[in-house]
Parts: sequence; C-alpha cells; structure tokens
Amino acid sequence: MRADNNHAANASAAGQRQVISLDGAWQIAEGSLSNAPLRFDRTVPVPGLVDLATPPFVEPGPKVANRKQVPQKDSRRDAFWYRRTFTLTAPIPALATLKVGKAMFGTRVILNGKLLGDHAPCFTSGYFEAKDALKTGENELLIRVGADRDAVTAAVPSGFDFEKDRYIPGIFDSVELILCGTPNIVNVQVAPDLTNQQARVRVWLKGVTDGEVTVEVRAAKSRKVIGKCKARLTSSAEPVVDLVLPMAGCRWWSPEDPFLYELTARTAGDEFTTRFGMREFKLDPATGRAMLNGKPYFMRGSNITLYRFFEDSERGVLPWSEAWVRKLHQRMKDMHWNSLRYCIGFPPEFWYRIADEEGVLIQDEFPIWFGGTRWSTLSKELKTDELAKEYAEWMRERWNHPSVVVWDANNETVCSETGPAIQSVRGLDISNRPWDDSYNYPQDPGDVYESHPYHFSNPKFKLSGLATANPVPAGNVFTNDGKYAVVINEYGWLWLNRDGTPTTLTSNLYLNLLGTNSTTEQRRNLYARYTAAETEFWRSHRKVAAVLHFTALGYSRADGQTSDHWKEDGVAKLEWEPEFYRYVRDSFAPIGLMVDFFAEKAFIGTGVKIPVVAINDLYEAWKGPVTLRLKIGERIISKRQLPCRIEALGRTNLVFDVKLPEQTGNCTIEAELRGADGHPVRSVREVIIETPQISAPAN
Repeated sequence: MRADNNHAANASAAGQRQVISLDGAWQIAEGSLSNAPLRFDRTVPVPGLVDLATPPFVEPGPKVANRKQVPQKDSRRDAFWYRRTFTLTAPIPALATLKVGKAMFGTRVILNGKLLGDHAPCFTSGYFEAKDALKTGENELLIRVGADRDAVTAAVPSGFDFEKDRYIPGIFDSVELILCGTPNIVNVQVAPDLTNQQARVRVWLKGVTDGEVTVEVRAAKSRKVIGKCKARLTSSAEPVVDLVLPMAGCRWWSPEDPFLYELTARTAGDEFTTRFGMREFKLDPATGRAMLNGKPYFMRGSNITLYRFFEDSERGVLPWSEAWVRKLHQRMKDMHWNSLRYCIGFPPEFWYRIADEEGVLIQDEFPIWFGGTRWSTLSKELKTDELAKEYAEWMRERWNHPSVVVWDANNETVCSETGPAIQSVRGLDISNRPWDDSYNYPQDPGDVYESHPYHFSNPKFKLSGLATANPVPAGNVFTNDGKYAVVINEYGWLWLNRDGTPTTLTSNLYLNLLGTNSTTEQRRNLYARYTAAETEFWRSHRKVAAVLHFTALGYSRADGQTSDHWKEDGVAKLEWEPEFYRYVRDSFAPIGLMVDFFAEKAFIGTGVKIPVVAINDLYEAWKGPVTLRLKIGERIISKRQLPCRIEALGRTNLVFDVKLPEQTGNCTIEAELRGADGHPVRSVREVIIETPQISAPAN
C-alpha cells in the first residue's frame, strides 16, 4: 500500500535551511520489535496516538490490570510500525537530520532500508542523521514505537502514573526533515539581560572551518529589525560561540504583555530561527516571592495533566488542534490564571508556542511520579546518568520559551537520583531558571519548596477547619524552614467527575459533608464554594509564591481518583462547569478578597464581627468600597459598606459589625468589591442560623 500523502520538496540550497514537515496521514501496522510488518493496512495521523488509527486496532494501550504496578505489557503486540513515503526533487545537501518530536515508547528509525538509530526516551526529541540514507526521488520512512512501557525497560522514564488506566503509544509530536549546509547551527540559546537592554546569545555549531556567524533579531509581529551582532569562526570540531546582542528600547515579555522577538543565526551554509521574550524570572528566598522582570509577581493558576487526558473518552484529536489548544489557554487566562503546571508530562511543542503567545507562565514537569517513602514504586534501575541525559534533551528543546519559568524534575517522588541529575545539567541554562525537585529538599537557594496541602484528604475535614489551619503551608517530606520560596502546585482534594459524582478519593468526603442523599447540584455547589474558599485562604495569607489548583484538564472516569471542571460532554467546546466558573474565578482575581469567617453555625440575632481580607496582586494601589451582605436565598437581609485602600502588592484587613438574621435557616455571607477591570469580585460563605438550645433544669 502506498502512502497517500507523498511530500515533494526541493533539497536545501547552499546557505539555507529547509525544514520539511512530515506530519499528516501515515500508514501503520502492529507487529514485533525486531521486524517491520509486510503489510500496512491502516492509516493514522501524525502527530497523534495509535488509537486514532483507521480502521481501529483492538484495544491499543490496553487497560492495566493493576494501576499501582510499574510494569505494563500489551499481550496482543510488541510494537507499532509507522510508514510513509516522501519525494525530494533536488540533490541532497551536506547535512540531513530527521527529528521525531516525541514518541511513546521508544523510537527506531529506518530510512530506505537503512537503520538510522534508536532513541529510548519517550518525552524528548530524537534526532537521526539521515544524509547517507536519503536520496533524490522517492524515500521510504519507517518509524517503530513500542506498544507498551515495557519496551523501554525500567531504566528509562516511561510515564508511570498511579491514576492512569491506559498507556496509549504513538508519535505524539511532529516529525521533520531538516536539510542544511555547513557550518551547521546545532542550537541557539538566548538569555535576556533587562538591566543592560541586551541578550546573551550562545550558538552551538558543527562542521566549522572558517567564516562567521551573524545574529539578527526582529519583533516577531512587525518584523522590525531590533539588533544585530556577529562573530568570527575558526576551525573546530564543535565550537560554542557567545555573543552579546544589543536590545535598546526592548519591550519586556509578561503574561500581561506577551511580546515576542524572533532571532535568526546564520552561517554560510545554515540558518537557525527561534523566538524568545525579554523576560527574567527567579524565586527570591529572602521574600518568598516569585520575581518577574525584577518585580514581585504573584503566580495564580492550575494544572494540565495531558497524559491523563490522553485516555479520556472526549480526547480524540483535540490535543493536536491548534484552535482548541489556543482556546484552552485563553480559557485559563479568563479564570484570572497567569500560570500553569504542565503536570507529569510534556505536551506537543506547539503548546509552548501558544503559551508564549497567550502569556502563561509554565512550570514544566518531567513525567516522573513514583511516590513518597511509604508508598514508593521507584525502580532501582532509574539512575542519575539517564535522568541527566533526558533532562538535558528537554532543556535544549525548551530553553528559549519565555513561558517556561521553572524546570520541574518530578512529581511527588522521593529519589536520590534526581538531585545529582539536576546539578549536572542546571548550568546548561544560562538564564538560570529555578528547579523543583518535589518531595526532595531543594538543591539551590533559588529553587522551589513545593507544597501539596490537601486539607480535604482527611474525609472528616470541614471548611470550618480553615479557621485554625496553619497559613504557612507544610512541605510534604521536609519541614518548611523558611529558606525557600514556596510553590503550592496542588491543593483541594474535592474532586467530582464531570457528571457530578464523587471520585474514588472523595466519596467518603462527600458523605461526611453532605450526607447520603446529596444531589449533583449540591455537590457541584459545595465543590466550587470550598475550592474558592481554600484558594482565598492560601492567597490572602501571602505566604507563598504561587497558588496553582489541581486540576484544569485531566480525565473523567467512573473509577478515577481525580477529575477536572468541564461540563459533562463540554470538553470539546471548553465549557466550564457553571458553579466552578461562578465561584472559583473570583477567588483568583488579582484584586481579591476573603471572608475570613468559617463557622458552620450561628445563633439567630447574634451580633458578630466578620473579618474580610482584601489583596492586591497589581503594581498600582487600589481603592474603593467593600460591601458585605447577609442574604436568605436571594433576599438581602442586611448590607454594610466600608471604604478600602490596598497598596500595590499589598493586603488590607476590614472588620464588619453585623447582626445575624432573626430567623433560622441558611444564611449567605457575601463580600464584594469591584476589581481593576470594574467587574464585581465576591467571596461567599454559608452559615446555618439556629435557635439556642436551652437546657431544662435538673430535678
């Protein structure tokens, strides 16, 4: 069978680089690891996963027998083989490289019958020298991926996740053929220097004899030339050249203004183009704050667990749709989120381009999750050398994205191998981003102290417990000693499936909170109000650099542990569950507030003082009235208003003297202000008003 998407292209002329996309419809067949199939009778999109094949395979990535067991084998096949042809119409240039963006599980490449090599890592790009196998005319390309995680052995990270039911293989990022001459530009890294209005540019080259490398920067949209520089080259096997690029009058990148530049480095035989933003980021251990472009910056956001979404029934081709992914990030920004953790796994590379363009800070987390000391499934075969190799490959792909601000080495894993791996590669990043080593103690003073304060993991915890909860979040293994900036990138433990049913982790919690006969509407309302209250609690106490809720995108499964907040059958349209949007969006507003009152019950007619905390994440002071209402249903029982001023990046405490209603029932306490955009922001509590019980005198 012949591929129906032959790609005809001219080979690269001298002095140019040509990148030929090989994405599209490929042929696919199942088989063994050692021998390619004789027949290819299905098609599949690249990028994508093998469960998108037409006609479909029988249960690719079968459901695992035990989610807590690390090994995983597909009993029906050992591998999937991809095939396509493409045509080149001009002579082959000096260098030809095939790039396979990301493929699970392990990659083998055969071009025109010649083995180009293997790349075991599942989450970083594989590069294969193709010059000797490539030919003018028609070329046949075969790519083999393992059918299961066992194909790469326990020595290679393969995405083990305690919650995943299925590990579906496939080439899930783009495939490209890169043609160029020499000297070849292997990679370019850009490190902004805002103080001096310049950028440090490091260029890696190969095949150098003499000549020069020139660098030119333009504004990405207007194409206006901003700066140029160049350096002489001398004969060397693989030189590294450092240049300083003037950027006078440069515009800084931030989530509020995601302004991008495009840099092109050229030699006589090659050119390399990348985008970057003039953005500096660090964590300040002295203040406990994130620092963006030299100023404190409060990170607000959520998580995306894409590899869990890969097994969701609504997934389809959505993760590879530019329009859907862009809208997803826009929906995140609409929630007042400026940050996301790409959690336990990397999305396709174009997601990072979209995060750059839409203005989202990314904590980029390598897909390792093996648990803590008492529940660890960590393989003894996973060693520092392999981790360091894959960390380095990851960094080289990602280091020019202004959106990427934290390298996250793992999720909830106690491991003695990750720290040395971090230290061996962190010098590769000349921007010196902070690292997160999760359950392991931070490596350097500017690194992350991670906290996952799951109050409701105790099924008997109630919202009233926040009244006495410690506002300093604890670490998950080590005591919070105040030496590092704290990042909360998970909290809540109130998950509901998209149909409103509790997950396996929250069924007892909802029994405790709502009893045996709770309705879907009651659970959704409680989930939203309690998540908002916890968000307000962590934000208003100002003890952390980041507050990231868990999770904005995952799966919804009857036997699942966690889930997200989309309407049932609403993922494709990206429609939030309405109660979540109503309450939680306000809790993340940059000008925000918290009703610091968590009592479950109170007596009729009682006079009480209700504290309200108002916070300002912005660089300008805010002032205006704060209103407190007591409501029975939609009827306003009383209303008070106080003037308020919140300094830039500050916090203000207000106290309202109110009298509770003279009737029993549910009472809503609602504080409101008008945010920086003029829209109302509310904090809501529910309290049950009761009649005092008078004890009868004893006989």
